Amino acid sequence: MTMLRLTAALATTALMTACAGWGTMSNAPARVSDGVLVGENGMTLYTFDRDQAGSGRSVCNGQCAVNWPPLKAAGGKSAGDWTVIARDDGSAQWAYKGKPLYFWVRDQKPGDRTGEGFNGVWRVARP
Repeated sequence: MTMLRLTAALATTALMTACAGWGTMSNAPARVSDGVLVGENGMTLYTFDRDQAGSGRSVCNGQCAVNWPPLKAAGGKSAGDWTVIARDDGSAQWAYKGKPLYFWVRDQKPGDRTGEGFNGVWRVARP
């Protein structure tokens, strides 16, 4: 195989792999932007250190959920790293790799990450 053909074959394989990954993420309830998970609205998603990964529940309820709105999963179905958990109020929330996902009310526009490290227990969600 000539160097040009080998380069073309490698480039084609890389492109197909990248597109396959995009297809998977397009079915997910969130996407990656600048290395972090964001909702369909482009707003940053967060995890809460007090949530136990894989427990299937959120400990952020009441006023906490007012300030840190959950990523709603109405009608969603678990697949791969994405799971649906039941909240105390009976609603459904998305979790990524077992950690429930939240927005932060003080983020004003896509790209804001003002909740990172808040009270030492909130983290930007990363893939």
